[in-house]
Amino acid sequence: MNIFRGFQQIFSEIPYIIEGAKVTLEYALIAMFFGLCGGTLLAIVRQSKCGILRAMGGLYLSIFRGTPLLLQLSIIYFAIPQIIHHAIPAFVAGIITFSLNSCAYVSEIIRAGMQSVSIGQVEIAKVLGCSKFQIIRDIVLPQGIGNALPSLVNEMIDILKESAIVSIIGESDLLRRANVVSSEHYLYLEPLLVAGLCYYCMVMILSGIAKCIEKKLSCSR
Repeated sequence: MNIFRGFQQIFSEIPYIIEGAKVTLEYALIAMFFGLCGGTLLAIVRQSKCGILRAMGGLYLSIFRGTPLLLQLSIIYFAIPQIIHHAIPAFVAGIITFSLNSCAYVSEIIRAGMQSVSIGQVEIAKVLGCSKFQIIRDIVLPQGIGNALPSLVNEMIDILKESAIVSIIGESDLLRRANVVSSEHYLYLEPLLVAGLCYYCMVMILSGIAKCIEKKLSCSR
């Protein structure tokens, strides 16, 4: 009964909270786009015959996979401006952090997908006189990304959920808006339930997309 009264008190604020889903989705989509671009390049670099490039790629992975995302965000938003003497907007800092972090995870997903491509196709392409660049561009990379699509959607789901940490730097995402409503009405359960339901719905939609992709890929094989 108390919860029902609480929802009545914040009813007019619910659209304000739900509007934060737009910001959350922006983070997930933009970060995934840059993560996919950078991760693809990093996956190719990690399979390079050049030891220096492989070592640099490995160092990048170890840094961004071996440190907390919150620490990375804090360094980019709070520490980097101290060095460059110029403030970084919260949205830009969030996008940079999530893109760099996603790049590390996406690269391993795509690399695994590329390694799953049949070696026979590569050998045939070599016999036909295709260059290494052509083999990667036309055979290995397209099939590798196709094989990794379900995992890439799961990575996007992880970004979407982890984007809640941008609330600590004042970005008006779902969690931040829920906290604002909580502080205004001195109610915490109801606003957080609304935000949680929004996260849940978005994750379920993306999970459904991942399952559909997985089914289509399994049917085409």
